[in-house]
Amino acid sequence: MRLGIVQTEPAFGERRRNLDDAFALMERDSADLWVLPEFFASGYQFVDAREVSRLAEPIPDGPTTQALAAFCRDHDCVAVGGLPEAAPSGLYNAAVLVGPEGYLASYRKIHLFGMETVFFLPGDRPFSTRDVGEACVGIMICFDHLFPEAARSLALLGADVIAHPANLVLPGVAQRTMEVRALENGVFAATANRVGSEARNGRELRYTGLSQIVGPDGNVLVRLSEDRSEIAVVEVDISRARDKAITSRNGKLADRRPHLYTLDSAA
Repeated sequence: MRLGIVQTEPAFGERRRNLDDAFALMERDSADLWVLPEFFASGYQFVDAREVSRLAEPIPDGPTTQALAAFCRDHDCVAVGGLPEAAPSGLYNAAVLVGPEGYLASYRKIHLFGMETVFFLPGDRPFSTRDVGEACVGIMICFDHLFPEAARSLALLGADVIAHPANLVLPGVAQRTMEVRALENGVFAATANRVGSEARNGRELRYTGLSQIVGPDGNVLVRLSEDRSEIAVVEVDISRARDKAITSRNGKLADRRPHLYTLDSAA
C-alpha cells in the first residue's frame, strides 16, 4: 500500500484555506492512506473556550470531515486528520478516519497536553482499529506517543498502521518515541506534524515538523523537513506488520505476560 504523510502550516481559524492548502499538497501524489496533522484545518492555539466552541465541529457532519470524505471519494483513498470535535457531551480533541464511502471512524484524544486540559475533555472511548481493505488502521494523537500503552493497545487490536496526527512543539521527542513504538509493536507508524508558529494572546508556539513514517523494524522510511509544508508517500509491505517474530521461539506480542505486569498504579 502507498502510505502518505501531509505536513502543513495552518493559518489559525481559516478552515477553508487550510483545507485547500492540504488538498493541493495531496494532489501532487497518490496514496492509499493519507495522514494529516492534528487540528490541520482549524489551527491549534486557542485563546479561550468560546473560540474553541466556535471552531469545533460535529462528527461526521462537520465541514472538515465532509471535505476529507469528498477528497477521498474523488481520489479513491483513505485519510486520517485531526479536528476539534463538538459533541453533546462536550468538546474533544479528535481525529477522523474517512474513505471513498465517507466517514468510517473517529478517535478522541485520551492523553491531553498543556492547555488542551483546559479546553477539552479527555477521550472517553477505548482505542480501536478499523480495517480499510489493505490494512488495519489505528489512531492516536500527538501526546499519546509518550504512553506505550496507547500504541500497544492498537497493536493488540490488530493495527498494521498507526496513524498519528500531531502538533508537536517538543523538538525531536515524538520522533524518537515513535521509532520505539513501531519497533516494539512491529507496526508502521505515520506521524503527520505541522510547521510554522502561532503567536496569540502574548504566547508563541513553534511547531517542529519532521513528520515521518517508520517501519516495523523501527527504521525511519522517510522524514520531512523542520519548516516546510510538504508531503511524502512511501510504498509499504503490510505483511511486514503481521510478522511479529523476533526469533523462531519469540514473538513481540506472543511473549507478553500481562498477568505479571502492573498497569494500574496510582502513581
